[in-house]
Amino acid sequence: MQLAEPSAVTIDVERGELHGSSGRYAKYLRDLAGHYQDEAAFAAAIRAGGAALAYEVTELRPSNRSGDLVFGVTRMLPGTIGDEFYLTRGHLHAIADRPEIYRGEAGRGVMLLESPHGETRALAMAPGVVCYVPPYWIHRSVNVGPETLVMSFCYPADAGQDYAVLERAHGMRHRVTTDDRGGWRLAENRAYRPRTPAEIAAIFQPSQPGIADV
Repeated sequence: MQLAEPSAVTIDVERGELHGSSGRYAKYLRDLAGHYQDEAAFAAAIRAGGAALAYEVTELRPSNRSGDLVFGVTRMLPGTIGDEFYLTRGHLHAIADRPEIYRGEAGRGVMLLESPHGETRALAMAPGVVCYVPPYWIHRSVNVGPETLVMSFCYPADAGQDYAVLERAHGMRHRVTTDDRGGWRLAENRAYRPRTPAEIAAIFQPSQPGIADV
């Protein structure tokens, strides 16, 4: 058996990236169609600059094998669509019993989590705060501050991402919006469709390790 080579990389908090990363991907505002409740405000934002960066990820992925880890840095730009803060697409891990760790590096954010049954948790993120996302929880990051939100993360390399779980439910049960006092609050997602018992059971079925999908 040939062992993988150890490595060391650097988190550049000011630039919001991982130096020594093996991969990078970006999502632009136009890529987030359907994720915001105020469709008119989203359309106006697209006309004003749909090619604007929403968030970017740099990561080190030694392999996709079970037992290995992926780690990296997410950089999220600040902003709102209507009264809703900028967000990531959000996902459940394709192998749903895989957890994830996030650490706040700069800025202010919220880790929005939802159980398969529709329970919501919203955890405030700030520099030095470590968030544990347990197995089976859907999660998305939200930038609730006026500055760039930078977070590092680590998760099992075979976990993968299931984005369709949010598409079928028309998003998460709650949205993160402004509260008119410079903070944030949770608002009900009027378009939300609760999962059926069959859909919930499918999430808890054992999955086979596969290739991660960013």
